[in-house]
Amino acid sequence: MTPFHDTPEILVDVADDGSRPRRFVFVLLDRFTMLCFACAIEPLRIANRVSGKTLYSWTIAGEGGDRISCSNGVEFMLDMDLEEVNRDDTVLVCGGIDVQSATTRRLINWLRREARRGVTMGGLCTAGYTLAQAGLLDGKRATIHWENQDSFIEEFDAVTLTKSVFVMDGNRITTAGGTASIDLMLKIIADDHGEELAGAVADQLIYSAIRTDQDTQRLSIPTRIGVRHPKLSQVIQIMEQNLEEPISPALLAKDVALSTRQLERLFRRYLNRSPKRYYMELRLQKARNLLMQTDMSVINVALACGFTSPSHFSKCYRAHYHTTPYRERGAQSSRLSV
Repeated sequence: MTPFHDTPEILVDVADDGSRPRRFVFVLLDRFTMLCFACAIEPLRIANRVSGKTLYSWTIAGEGGDRISCSNGVEFMLDMDLEEVNRDDTVLVCGGIDVQSATTRRLINWLRREARRGVTMGGLCTAGYTLAQAGLLDGKRATIHWENQDSFIEEFDAVTLTKSVFVMDGNRITTAGGTASIDLMLKIIADDHGEELAGAVADQLIYSAIRTDQDTQRLSIPTRIGVRHPKLSQVIQIMEQNLEEPISPALLAKDVALSTRQLERLFRRYLNRSPKRYYMELRLQKARNLLMQTDMSVINVALACGFTSPSHFSKCYRAHYHTTPYRERGAQSSRLSV
């Protein structure tokens, strides 16, 4: 039997311009998401392999410079502490669970210092929060994981938040998390060395649907709710865009040329709940995100989700989540202190 050798077959001929490899500095935050990191570093490795050249290099950094755990508990050894990097390096911060606590004062100061030197900065997954907290996204377009969008909008009004898979605005980069890192790195590889190499890397990854910065991160409404009814999808979209100032079922029905009774029947048939109930659940989900991810007062959370009365908000929240907003906030604080 012929032994198998994993030799780097040259699939794509990339011109050697004599320049040194482009280096990426991955900054891993406490409890970062392994998926967003792996999906960023693997395309670089594969680009080197299929080209037969060292086009990219990387180093792993983090506070302390010793080791760090990701959100699934796996530990990673770090190559360096938060030290000065080369001006032509690309720094990619990898975020994950409770990015607020992982965004320390030392980290913010380091990011600001390196950014002043002209270093390209990126935030993967929830680390868009970290860059925004450092003021590095002010006046820029950016994205972040959809679960963190509500809290991000409330906290950083100087940033133009999009729902894109990834955003490159000048020397600032953000991704929505998960496999969005693959799309970002394929874009970078294509810009650096051509579409043919990027396509070869995608083939090695068995990644057939490459997304661009024009693609949105969440599934379409019909796919999410499992129903392909255009008017129902349209109404849900209107609801999602108007959580702070809810629109009455009568006006929602009018917007899609239905009677209120027809709209009621549509929701009952496909979603087994009334439009009012569905709308309430969307608002309460946003409220829970804000309670878990921000330090907004419970009253301000209520107002941001369309509740004018704190008592009514608390009553609705308890009916849906079987706890009060105040206890939810307290439980979250207890979890973070462990």
